[in-house]
Amino acid sequence: MVQLDNDCFAFGGPMMAVEPALALLAGRVGPVTATEIVPLSDALGRVLAADLVAPFNVPPHDNAAVDGYAVFFDDLSADGASVLPVTARVAAGQWLGRPAVRGEAVRIFTGAPMPPGMDTVFMQEDCRSDGATVTLPAGIRRGVNRRLAGEDVREGSVVLAAGRRLRPEDIALAASLGHAVLEVRCRLRVAVFSTGDELRQPSQVLEPGAVYDANRFALIALLTRLGCAVTDLGILPDRFETIRDALAEAAASHDALITSGGMSTGEEDHVKPAVEANGRLDFWRLAIKPGRPVALGRVRGAVFVGLPGNPVAVVVTFLRIARPILLRLMGAADEAPRAIPVRAAFAHKKKPGRREFLRGSLARGEDGALVASKYPRDGAGVLSSLVESEGLIELPEDLAGVEPGMTVDFLPFKEFL
Repeated sequence: MVQLDNDCFAFGGPMMAVEPALALLAGRVGPVTATEIVPLSDALGRVLAADLVAPFNVPPHDNAAVDGYAVFFDDLSADGASVLPVTARVAAGQWLGRPAVRGEAVRIFTGAPMPPGMDTVFMQEDCRSDGATVTLPAGIRRGVNRRLAGEDVREGSVVLAAGRRLRPEDIALAASLGHAVLEVRCRLRVAVFSTGDELRQPSQVLEPGAVYDANRFALIALLTRLGCAVTDLGILPDRFETIRDALAEAAASHDALITSGGMSTGEEDHVKPAVEANGRLDFWRLAIKPGRPVALGRVRGAVFVGLPGNPVAVVVTFLRIARPILLRLMGAADEAPRAIPVRAAFAHKKKPGRREFLRGSLARGEDGALVASKYPRDGAGVLSSLVESEGLIELPEDLAGVEPGMTVDFLPFKEFL
């Protein structure tokens, strides 16, 4: 299963900054250890469990980069065009079948092995041939249009490191090395549920005071994009015993449990005591907006992550807090999103001492530089702000406000997913 340190954070203590919280988490959560063998066709998005070492050079031999004529560079005239007899033809997948001879030219095609000793290839467009001979222009450099053996991958080198989430190009590289299967980490098993008597499934009729459950579907989609095996536990009523029993049952067959809402200390907030009844809750209040109430704990061996209840806060804290935890559980290498420094096209007041995430989009200014605009409404329940934005504008703790023209960090949503 997973590893999580027993130390806890004091509930209600000073709010913790984002970076120290993430650094602390990195030392307290270890990866799921189970692995499996999957075919290349099923490897996309999976986490590689062991280094992939090249068993041979790629390409395995020197080969032609273009269609043309292979020659010995030293056979070429230094003063003008050279005329050489065309003595053989080599296509991709063929060999010359004999040692190359000085003074000859070999008709060759892209990808075909270079005749041993020949070191230069003329493009066919630059040559004139009557079939028996070829006229080669002056001015070519030694070794041009020749791909060297091992130019792409050297034998014995680590081409894909353990912990890499496999992309299409990674799978192509593995195939080029003859691997039909790969050893990957088993998918992280994550259970998701919502709590709240006011929540309804999208297909149900809304009574007065009820709302549709959007958070659960957002989390399921985010987890699926991350490569997790997700179990939807649905909506649980605001009943301590129901939530307690559901957590215990889910923990027996999952690596992580994720909820949204119910993490405060009100009379109808039962998630916190339900978690503590089954294990322990390591809880802190993050100095972050939106999304201050975030919880980390363990329920009978499964990692528990409790996110805020507002939809925007759920997405922001998942991307910035839950995602690094889950990647570590998956055994994946660090995939911290890369911020783009851009110019602000807005003014914004901010409370110092907490990190703030605004929703925004990018455009080109008159000078061609990237400029970030802020979505006009900041509320943590404004779900449309995520739909109509391209990413997050991240404002650090020590910043007191933004003025037009200032440089700010922009995190595109695609950097997280």
